[in-house]
Amino acid sequence: MVLYDRPEGHILKYLSAAAKRERSSRIKMDRVKSTFDTMLKSVRYSRFPTQRDEETNQNVMFKLSEDDDNAEVGPADGSPRFRRVPDSAFNGWRLFIILALSFLLVFAVGCLVGHFTGKKLDTESASCPTQSVLAGVAKEQGTGKGDDNGSEDVPQEEVPMSWNEISQLLDDKFTRPAFDERFKTFDVPSRSAGSEGDISLAAAISDEFKALDLETWSDVHYVQLQKPNSQRPNTVTFGSEVFKPTGYLAYSAIGKVEGKLVYATYGRRQDIDAVRAAGVEVNGSVLLFRAGAGKLTFAEQVANAEAQGALAVLIYPDPEDFDNMADFELYGHVHLGSGDPYTPGFPSFNHTQFPPTRSSALPSIPAQTITFPMATTLLKSIGGPNKMGGVEKISVEVNNELVNTKVHNVFAVLKGFIDPDQYVVLGAQRDAWGPGYARATVGCSVLMEMAKAFKDLVERDGVRPRRSVVFASWGAGEYGSVGATEFLEGYLSSIDRKLVTYISLDGVVTGRGGFVASASPMLRKLLEDTIKQVKSPLDRGTVYNMVGQTKWEANVLRPMSVDDPAYPFLAFAGVPSISFHFITPNMETYPYDGTCLDNADHLNYNTAQKTGAIAVVAAQLAGRMALRLVHDHMLSLDMSGYRKVLLKAYSPLYMHVRNLVKSGELEGVDPKWLANAYGSFTRAMANLNRVITNTDPKEEHGCRRVNEKLMSVERNLLSPYVSPVESPFRHLVLGRGKHTLAALAENKDPQELRIQLAFASWNLKMCAHAVVSDIWENDNQV
Repeated sequence: MVLYDRPEGHILKYLSAAAKRERSSRIKMDRVKSTFDTMLKSVRYSRFPTQRDEETNQNVMFKLSEDDDNAEVGPADGSPRFRRVPDSAFNGWRLFIILALSFLLVFAVGCLVGHFTGKKLDTESASCPTQSVLAGVAKEQGTGKGDDNGSEDVPQEEVPMSWNEISQLLDDKFTRPAFDERFKTFDVPSRSAGSEGDISLAAAISDEFKALDLETWSDVHYVQLQKPNSQRPNTVTFGSEVFKPTGYLAYSAIGKVEGKLVYATYGRRQDIDAVRAAGVEVNGSVLLFRAGAGKLTFAEQVANAEAQGALAVLIYPDPEDFDNMADFELYGHVHLGSGDPYTPGFPSFNHTQFPPTRSSALPSIPAQTITFPMATTLLKSIGGPNKMGGVEKISVEVNNELVNTKVHNVFAVLKGFIDPDQYVVLGAQRDAWGPGYARATVGCSVLMEMAKAFKDLVERDGVRPRRSVVFASWGAGEYGSVGATEFLEGYLSSIDRKLVTYISLDGVVTGRGGFVASASPMLRKLLEDTIKQVKSPLDRGTVYNMVGQTKWEANVLRPMSVDDPAYPFLAFAGVPSISFHFITPNMETYPYDGTCLDNADHLNYNTAQKTGAIAVVAAQLAGRMALRLVHDHMLSLDMSGYRKVLLKAYSPLYMHVRNLVKSGELEGVDPKWLANAYGSFTRAMANLNRVITNTDPKEEHGCRRVNEKLMSVERNLLSPYVSPVESPFRHLVLGRGKHTLAALAENKDPQELRIQLAFASWNLKMCAHAVVSDIWENDNQV
């Protein structure tokens, strides 16, 4: 990234031209003076032109020796050619006068040129920056002002700013007072998706983007959002107790069911297995779970229950998991996917364009949240072995309704100067179930401050990013990244091979003293490099120091869940993505998320009244990652990040297949197929690393070829063999569905395993081929 077209640059260019003209005049005068001095010397040369020696074919010059005025001078053989010209022929005084007049004439012309040049420079300087600005430019450009001895300035070529200088400029643009003011702007009492508050925020964001003179646009989607029925509330009936909670789970199945109440802790598979082991029947029951608190999403809990034959699910917040908070309502959704579940795989621009369909990730059983006091009443009378139930009956009635809702995504772009068709997207959702202070207010604030900072970096500091930066404000994020997913479904072909990375800004500040992140393996090296540079919010060392330095991966990295706003970009679109959160140690999930208690007071308490200061650090971290990705010739993506991740997924699958083959349960399959594909991928990874090492990071063509290969990795790990309706998260390693390596390691159906194993093996092989070479060079090299 270099500086272009700065006003100071024109001044330096003009100064350079003036210096050249002055130097030219001096050179001419020096030549005249030299000629004059030569004529006065006693050693003289013939005024005749030099002659060519006929034998040696060389030019010869004839020196007139003062020691021997009558000597004849000629070539080396001594043959006479010319005699010395008599002194009287030169008419010395006449020549002296002519030369003196010539000298005076040249001197006068030089003075006139210098005079008018100086006047022009003075005139132009009157409208230029002050001397302090020029001094700063001279320092930046590497030019000197001249020393005390009158030595001449030597203009040098423009010197680009270093990465440290540019990144520090960006860091300095984020301040705590600015964030504290920004929070007030985005802290609104109601911001549910499609509401007046949400629309008003979208308009305000769009107006500010335009005020920053960023190219701004929006796209509108008409999506199906499930909301409570105001006429028929959801109810839970247990004996004589009738509960009508106001919290709810969007996309629950509708209807009324009755079954025996069974308690299964968090609803994990091991929790349900423990209930069965105690002799309690799960099939046909109504399961009561504690909210996952980071262990499982609501959608995963309901999916586990449905897979075990449960009729319905009730979920409550236990004070042990929610910072000892007892009586509050929970909100969420149970779609084990993202986007509008009634337009899976295609956008919700206009429902009349597509036949009605339904996501396979929607549950077919009712699910409802209840408060802790309600759950306490149930648990007191649950009975059964170890108080796990299976004795008393309970009924659950869910009457939610679908509402066709108009949602807006708002975008702005700061275009790159060399590769504007490649871009990094920074995004944050606007909506929330309640006040959404940590969930949405902080994220929107960081997004807008980053847009302002990047614009200022270009406009005021003269930084010229190679690639573009897109700022995105998403709608309906609380319903499962609906706005973001609809955007991906609508423009997947447009962003293919162009969207470099997605950085989520949702929930970046929920506490103080800890830090966690979920990221594509391609971005882990960039994350490590960045946390080594960004100062810790604890006011000592860096974030890297705060998280344990060499143990940073174990302490920081977390698997990316289906509820993560970055997940659709990674697992659906094949884009390297990352989300991160500053947290309170030992509290990885924010206890007020998805509740009406997500307000400024609770977040400020969790951050020790330093929400603004931590937001500054979050902005610096996201900003540096984005800046690095749009700044360098070669993208800061690292395929080596897949080394451990792929091995972890491959090893159990290989052992599973080998054992089934040995036992005879799986015929016609050779585990070497999988081993060969894994080997191809690792060799391709090593080959690409060698190419990167041998590529000049400033060589345009070489870097672009490397970048194309780096950007292809995640995209080529998307399985081409599955339907987006059945398995929208097609990523072979990090997706969800029976096509993934993790699912195959548990598949015991020989016929299905044989087919899916062939698909998975070739999927890996295709990715390896795409990374190694072009098709005309690709002869099964890896």
